[in-house]
Amino acid sequence: MIRVVRLGIERDADEGLRIGTVRRPPRGVKKEDYASKNIYDVWFPNLAPTESLLKDSFPIENEKEWKSFKRKFLAEMKQPHARHDLDLLAILSHQTNFSVGCYCEDEKWCHRSILRELLLQRGADVN
Repeated sequence: MIRVVRLGIERDADEGLRIGTVRRPPRGVKKEDYASKNIYDVWFPNLAPTESLLKDSFPIENEKEWKSFKRKFLAEMKQPHARHDLDLLAILSHQTNFSVGCYCEDEKWCHRSILRELLLQRGADVN
């Protein structure tokens, strides 16, 4: 099962591997401390918005900005490498527990809500 989480929050007991789907590692935290601080176990920027999309879109403060970001991010996720990564995670979700996440406080305005939708569309087991 996949959990979609905010990075940095306490882990659930059966969460499994935590995958950081973020463009950049956290600032001011030593790499060896990422897992112990509940940030992530492995960095996987493949499913993060591109640097240019982040620069053009953030901070998102209203529905119009969110719709624009979502449209552009979905276009990025239609690229072959992203489709393959999403397909792989969807299949793995039926074999093991893991989580994907981002730093954003509110999932409503975060790309992880879009990842949730895309994974569900692929038949992933998502909590």
